[in-house]
Order: sequence, then C-alpha cells, then structure tokens
Amino acid sequence: MTDPLLGGLSAADFLARHWQKTPLLIRQAIPGWTSPVTPDELAGLACEDGVESRLVTRRRGKWAVRHGPFDEADFAKLPARDWTLLVQGVDLWEPAVAALRERFRFVPDWRLDDVMVSYAPPGGGVGAHVDQYDVFLLQGLGRRRWRIGGAAEVRPAWVPDQPLKLLADFQPAEEWVLEPGDMLYLPPGWAHDGVAEDDCLTFSIGFRAPSVAELAGRFAAAVADAEDEERRYADPDLAPPAHPGEIPDAAIERVRAYLAEKLDDRRFLASWLGGLLTEPKEEREAPPPRKRRPTGALCRAIGSRLAFVRDGDGVTLFADGETLAAPAGAAAGAALHLCGDGRLTAEQAKAAWADPAAAALLDALLASGAIEPAGKGR
Repeated sequence: MTDPLLGGLSAADFLARHWQKTPLLIRQAIPGWTSPVTPDELAGLACEDGVESRLVTRRRGKWAVRHGPFDEADFAKLPARDWTLLVQGVDLWEPAVAALRERFRFVPDWRLDDVMVSYAPPGGGVGAHVDQYDVFLLQGLGRRRWRIGGAAEVRPAWVPDQPLKLLADFQPAEEWVLEPGDMLYLPPGWAHDGVAEDDCLTFSIGFRAPSVAELAGRFAAAVADAEDEERRYADPDLAPPAHPGEIPDAAIERVRAYLAEKLDDRRFLASWLGGLLTEPKEEREAPPPRKRRPTGALCRAIGSRLAFVRDGDGVTLFADGETLAAPAGAAAGAALHLCGDGRLTAEQAKAAWADPAAAALLDALLASGAIEPAGKGR
C-alpha cells in the first residue's frame, strides 16, 4: 500500500530503496499539515526545568551555543535573524507532537528516538553538518532552504575553534526549499545545511542508533553486574610453560569462553538489550500509589517506551528500561496490545484484571507510570 508520507512509496519500497541509503524529498508528505505548536509555545517549553534545549547563534561568522532552561529575557535580547532555538523530546510534553510518532511506525518503535522541534527567524540554522542517525525533517511553519551534499567521510574535517561540529568542506549537490507539509528524509552521514527563509518551525523525527562502542560498554557493565565477584579465572589443568612470558592459546580461549557465556545466553542478551533500547528519554517520577485499580480503558503514557521479545507462548515486556514477565494468555495479550495500538479498551482491561498474571503486569506498569487511565492527559 502506498503512503503519501513516503512520497507514494509503500513502506517496504521506501525501506528497500532509501532507508540508510539515499535521501528522499517528499512534497506534501502530510497535505495541509500545520504545526501543532507555535513558536511562543516552543519558547515556553524551553524555559521549563527538565526540558533539553539549546540556542544557537551566529554573528560575524562566529557561532555560539547556550543550553536551557531559558527565561523570557533571554529571548528578548535576541536579534531579528541568524539564530535557532532547538528543543529535544517535544513529544514527551505535547500530546499533539507525540501523535506524530504514530505516522512513523513503519520503522520499529524501539528505533525511534524523539521529535525535536526547532524555531528560526530568517538566516537561522546550525551550519553544515552530518548526523549519525536517520532523520525525517518535516516543515511545520514557514520555509527552510536545505542544501544537501553527499555521504560524508567517516571522520570528516571540522571547522576549527567552533562550538559546533561544522563541516570544513561542504559541497552541496542539491538544494530545495521546504514549505509546511513537505518533508526530507536523510540517512546517517549525509552532509546537509538548513537555513530559514522566514520564521519557520521544523520537526526532526530522529531514530536511535547506538554506537558499537556504546553497546560494548553497556554490555560489559551488564555482565559485570550479573557476575559474582568471587568467580575468577581458573586453570586447574595448568602445565609447565614452554616460555614463562608467553600467554598461551589455552589461556586466551579460556577468557573468550568466559565472555562468550553471556553473548550465547539469549535470555540474558534479550533482557539487557530490551532494557537498553527502552530506556526513557527523561527520568519520570512514579505516580502516587493508587487506592484502587482503574475500571476503564488504559493507555501507554506519553513518552513511555514499550517493547517485547517472545518467550515461548508468552512474552518478556520491556517498559522504560524495566523487564516484566508476561506469561502466555491474558498477560501476553495485554502486553501485545499495549505495544501495538498503545491501549487496552475497557473490555480488554476488565478481562486482564480478572487474570492474576495480567493483573500483576498492569499493576507494575501503572505503578511505574508506563501506562495510565485513558483520557487522563498531562
């Protein structure tokens, strides 16, 4: 089935032709779309504690970066042009922006990172750069001119003495002006530079791409936490060495076997990876304890990350970095609904509450704030 969001391509065709391969310009990806937040609302969000935001300014060829939270006086001092306000994770705070994520579920949920929104007056931008993740750039207000180069080198040269990683050698090959509803997809590593033609808002739907170094470091930490400190290297079959300074193949193989134990343990590996990939963007306070269970529909809370792996006829559910068992039957069904359409109807919730394993699962999810009564809102 074709999708206007993908320029008339089906999800399968888009993924095969463009995902992590080549950029794609999509005119009117969302026809008639208007930004669900205003510049003033975005600035207000940037003044809140716990919201990640930046102000990027350029003056006489020199760039400067400030981090929020800001106050009204900060914005009053800004010039009429050549600056950008960037706010990360707007989908965590604005339900209408969170709803935008639903349009991108042709990519697995656990790959989607957040929706960043940027505002810029004329001339505003962040310079020519590359991102190491996939991103859809959706225009919400005004016009932005994008210049696109090719796939950058793995370690490109940067402009010295600047607070941003700006490409020292940017050679644009294509150029487009995007208007509200237009969208540009960029794979990782493609050089690009976006500059506001007038007052504009741009929505950046970015995807998680942990580095191999991060994966290795986090996995090593998980193995260290899981291992007993008293368990140590042992060689009861040690024989006199041919040379006392040599580390023999037998010792190397023994260490490799120690480390491979966890890699070969699918249950451990899945539990670690599920926890890592669903870690929340921000730490949330758990809601106050409930005196009674809710009786209506339940839904995933804004910003909550849910994923699962199959475990026989049941599933293991990952919710905001935590691991929960969902045995076969009502518990697994509830977990799949919450990971699918993000909600349980009142009838589905009633059936789940009647099953002890499913009820325990819902109690844990409610206690952590991963789900909430439908219609609650923030």
